[in-house]
Amino acid sequence: MAAYVGKRYTSGNGLDLYYRDYGTADGRLPVVCLPGLTRNSADFETLALHLSAAGRRVISPDFRGRGLSAYDPEFMNYVPPTYAGDTIGLLAGLGIGRAFFVGTSLGGIVTQLIALAAPSLVAGAVLNDIGPELDPAGLARIASYAGLQADPATWDEAVAQIRTVNLSQFPDVDDATWARFARAVFTEKPDGGLRPNYDPKIGDAMRAGGPPVDMWPIFAGLGAVPTLVLRGVLSDLLASSTVERMKAAKPDLVAVEVPGRGHAPFLDEPAALAAIDALLARVDG
Repeated sequence: MAAYVGKRYTSGNGLDLYYRDYGTADGRLPVVCLPGLTRNSADFETLALHLSAAGRRVISPDFRGRGLSAYDPEFMNYVPPTYAGDTIGLLAGLGIGRAFFVGTSLGGIVTQLIALAAPSLVAGAVLNDIGPELDPAGLARIASYAGLQADPATWDEAVAQIRTVNLSQFPDVDDATWARFARAVFTEKPDGGLRPNYDPKIGDAMRAGGPPVDMWPIFAGLGAVPTLVLRGVLSDLLASSTVERMKAAKPDLVAVEVPGRGHAPFLDEPAALAAIDALLARVDG
């Protein structure tokens, strides 16, 4: 039996969207897990199983254009405010008025936008390798592949492609981890071969973005929300100096570095799981 139930909902502009629902409501805060730019709900499998085994409900959506959610015919809708609106709508439909959020990369930006738009909804936040400033090196690496790579013919080719793009961020992971990584990123095509499990136009939207947005006021929207920032020690997107500035701007911020990881930690690491559990206990208390 699957550890989660796959469910569907409709966005405000009529797109058919998907989410995973782990566990059952038990009166405690549910956890909402939001993925990165080209990623989907599969990224949170280990964390969701960890939390649901302890009796916690976990909601993990595929943003529009990813995984089992519909692609948007207007690719410039692939922007954080749209994802924030979709997520707020999903939670309203589920009758969830307050939750604990875990956001990886883009998902962390979306979490901060939700805190601005619906402050009462965010009881606690984990920002996984994301902050108000993004290192140009990491942005350039992501922009170089998002929506641009050739479709691999086999899973071995998919693993090789993933390893080439991400080796600098995960130099010590084993073959089994690279294989799991590839299966979270790619999906099989009906006529054979594989393709990325996202709309390639997501990369177009990223590269077509306007002038940089000052994200410090967005970060400030977390206000008194208990917040944890996880940073991969090898991250090329979130600099340690940015984390120090975040701590100066928000003195109650908890910052934890995850060894052996770059952008972004998988959230199966002992340091990451312990830090998330600790913040959840603090929020529950």
